[in-house]
Amino acid sequence: MDVFYNKQGIGDVLIIPIKEGEKNSISHESYGDVVKITDVNDGSLLGYNIFNASKYFNIDGQGKMRLTEEMLAPIKDLFSENGLNDVLDFDLSPKFVVGYVTEKGAHENADKLSVCQVDVGDETLQIVCGAPNIDQGQKVVVAKVGATMPGGMKIKDAELRGVPSSGMICSAKELNLPDAPKEKGILVLEDDYKVGQEFEV
Repeated sequence: MDVFYNKQGIGDVLIIPIKEGEKNSISHESYGDVVKITDVNDGSLLGYNIFNASKYFNIDGQGKMRLTEEMLAPIKDLFSENGLNDVLDFDLSPKFVVGYVTEKGAHENADKLSVCQVDVGDETLQIVCGAPNIDQGQKVVVAKVGATMPGGMKIKDAELRGVPSSGMICSAKELNLPDAPKEKGILVLEDDYKVGQEFEV
């Protein structure tokens, strides 16, 4: 799960996004320096903003950061101190991981799409991929459901031409890696990468 902090751009605020909401249907409630943001229509949680964040956390860096157990503990304490009793049951597992394509099959409804089974260490995901260079036996970078791509797109479970797909096999360009090739195609990793390990984006 990613959080965001940009002291120069928006001030000393830690942003914890949970899900996207419509700008015109957002409500918020303050608990000390914590602001809880919800959807007016269904009351669902959209996220939290923590003001004066550097007073409560030792934040090393800025921009997008992964929420860790070390950061979550003081957040829970801050919520409790300010009477906000929300259960912070966040998935802190890595969202960009090394996967291994165990199977590649044809898509029944689209010639240019492949249906892949990808081992990501603790599970096997079915991912529909349109890259021309995808093949069985490759080690690849997988953006799991819940990942936020460098360009801002959030990865969700989807159906592509009628076939379920959980995650995305990424290209170097999609990962915003330096010197990414202009040609279409996923990033194929060297064999010394370990299946399931986190891939730093």
